[in-house]
Amino acid sequence: MTTDQKLSNPPESCGGSGCGTRREFLGAATAAMATALTGCGTLSKEEFLQRNFKELSKQEVLDVIARLEKEYKAKFGKEVKVANTQPIPGVIFGYALDLSRCIGCRRCVHACVKENNQSRDPEIQWIRVLQMDKEEGVNVQHADAYYNPEEVPQEGHFYMPVQCQQCKKPPCTKVCPVGATWRDKDGIVVVDYNWCIGCRYCMAACPYGARHFNWGEPHLPADQLNPNTHYLGNRPRPKGVVEKCTFCIQRTRNGQYPACAEICPTGSRKFGNLLDKDSEIRYVLENKRVFKFKEDLNTQPNFFYFYGV
Repeated sequence: MTTDQKLSNPPESCGGSGCGTRREFLGAATAAMATALTGCGTLSKEEFLQRNFKELSKQEVLDVIARLEKEYKAKFGKEVKVANTQPIPGVIFGYALDLSRCIGCRRCVHACVKENNQSRDPEIQWIRVLQMDKEEGVNVQHADAYYNPEEVPQEGHFYMPVQCQQCKKPPCTKVCPVGATWRDKDGIVVVDYNWCIGCRYCMAACPYGARHFNWGEPHLPADQLNPNTHYLGNRPRPKGVVEKCTFCIQRTRNGQYPACAEICPTGSRKFGNLLDKDSEIRYVLENKRVFKFKEDLNTQPNFFYFYGV
């Protein structure tokens, strides 16, 4: 046999103690490539080879979820459920926020952090509450996101929480070079965190500042972990990916309200099915003074603001 023949037809195993099978060699090479490309020595071969979540077969989805649940249990020392609940037929979610009732208490901010397993140190917040001057109206340039009075609401001001607007025409999904983010059938814009390459194009494209980047390994103490998660939602995210609000997909696709709506002490937040003519969200849109944030950009948000009184 010639040298060329030996190279083009390598044996499955050379039988020596220092030589493994071709499959083992390829596995090791793949792991080395994953480490080189990501700079992360903990990325497994399975993670590196995993396809976009939309392309996985049902069995592959089950395998991925089983792997993640095993990894999370080892990391946090507790059982973690990773769901893959699909959109509910005949449902497009919408959100409306009453600016005349919001008192700027930020309970929604902290309920969101707790529910969605955001990093605690530093704390990543998906909701920003802007304090604005009543005389100026909605003026983002003069808004204060870091207000800290002894009591709220502060006289002469009103409050405008801002989060992902779940746009019908989301600019963030258009710029993603790998298709890691998309708008699902129920109107929720989601992210496949295993497919995200952390380029942050989506952050630059979002006019609402609704996307957030994990610069470091997210700090999430085990005793603060919410174990009820969704693959496209609040499961623990790795370092180097972009994350965002998903209308609490792990809750809303099971018939619950988002955590921010549930915690609001003034009932400022309204959530429901835009296709249901008898829903509260439809009543608000048809009977209140409603506007969309940065409507001139034609992103067509499914998040609305209104004045109830």
